[in-house]
Amino acid sequence: MTLNLRPLAALCVALSLCALLAVPGNFAGLGADARLTLAVFALATCAWIATPVDDTYIALGAGLALTVTGVISSDTLFGTLGDSTVWLLICAFVLAAAVTRTGLAGRAAAFLVGGARTVRQLVHLTTAALVVTAFAVPATSGRAALALPVFLALAKALADRRRLVVMLALLFPTVILLSAVATLIGAGAHLITVSVLWQATGDRIGFTEWLLLGLPLAVVSSHLAAETVLLTTTRRTDREGAVHITPEQIQEHSDDPVTGPWSQAEKRCALLLGTVVVLWCSEPLHRVPPAVVALIGAVVAASPALGTVHLKDALRTVPWALLLFMAATMAMGVALADSGAAQWLVGGLPSGVSPLLFLVVVVVISTAAHLVLQSRSARSSVLVPLVVAAAVGAGVNPVAAALASTAAAGFCHTLPASAKPVTLFSDLPGTPTYTPRDLLRLSAVLAPLTAALVLLFALAVWPLLGVPL
Repeated sequence: MTLNLRPLAALCVALSLCALLAVPGNFAGLGADARLTLAVFALATCAWIATPVDDTYIALGAGLALTVTGVISSDTLFGTLGDSTVWLLICAFVLAAAVTRTGLAGRAAAFLVGGARTVRQLVHLTTAALVVTAFAVPATSGRAALALPVFLALAKALADRRRLVVMLALLFPTVILLSAVATLIGAGAHLITVSVLWQATGDRIGFTEWLLLGLPLAVVSSHLAAETVLLTTTRRTDREGAVHITPEQIQEHSDDPVTGPWSQAEKRCALLLGTVVVLWCSEPLHRVPPAVVALIGAVVAASPALGTVHLKDALRTVPWALLLFMAATMAMGVALADSGAAQWLVGGLPSGVSPLLFLVVVVVISTAAHLVLQSRSARSSVLVPLVVAAAVGAGVNPVAAALASTAAAGFCHTLPASAKPVTLFSDLPGTPTYTPRDLLRLSAVLAPLTAALVLLFALAVWPLLGVPL
């Protein structure tokens, strides 16, 4: 029997840190609350890294420990569940359930992919369609589940061109993960970042601001990644042949019509989704918070007269474990900031570090963090509070630093277990798909490209959009 030493090593590291923090003479200037916070933070991080225990359970335990010890109040712990970003995500999932129920995704896929005549056109039209889904379905795992039937239809249509099928299997999760940065609801990590920034600096990033900063990066990175997947997975002979995907082939994997006249439910749902997205994007004009807009949309989507889904069915699709995880990690972020632990952690950093060097270090660490912390939300929970505190000390705009860290942490393609979409598309019975070697080959090229692109946006594009470094 092989002994797994990783959990044991992580436990030893965490307990050693806790023992050092327990000695009053160590770490001068560190208060009791800060010591408790760092001990809990170290134990939670090591548990996330090295144990099979559910991430949400660990986060709830950490939040409870901070509350029982008096570092944060019970109102702070429970109040995070009432945060507007949590409500935004709940309502967005209700809207997504309504869209899924009507079959609009199949129609969109048939419309876009059916126009492809070459392999490169198919790749980039598929990429464009997957980027758009970030506005309709929150969370990358939900988008992957929605896109899976479309991929299976494409795989069947291209069954005689195995290398193209493998390429598409790799393309779908790659674009889904990188395009999540387009919207605030694209990943739970985004909501954690917004909450940490609000608590630490008072800067609030709304849906419109995130869209303005994230959508260009999502579009460029997704199409760059698509081209990278195409070139690293296929040969020139694979790319030269014509392709033709018919609506009938997509219909075989859809329970709802993908062609023909639209039903009344489809029309209502499309109109509702379009209205909600427009209201989100025009928040500066009407000043209605995105969470309120989402709640209105969810109520309409589940209404008996105009809705397309029953509320109880829609609520079953909400990832309640993710919401509890977000709430608990928000409370941990409050403890890190209010206790002075975050400021103490970054106080020992060398002074005089240039903003460029600081940003490079943040992006490199965030890009590589998925090798240690597989949960995207956990990565933001650990990294963003420290990045924000360190940015203030280094003279860097904390908003730019937090956004760069969150965007870079969206890269998680190295291993099949690095992200749920990668896991989902890596094991499809009866359908050719990629191997761990394919992922490593892609990551060797895509990781530095993604990091360089995030740096380019932080240094040259975001300053033009109102977020200087």
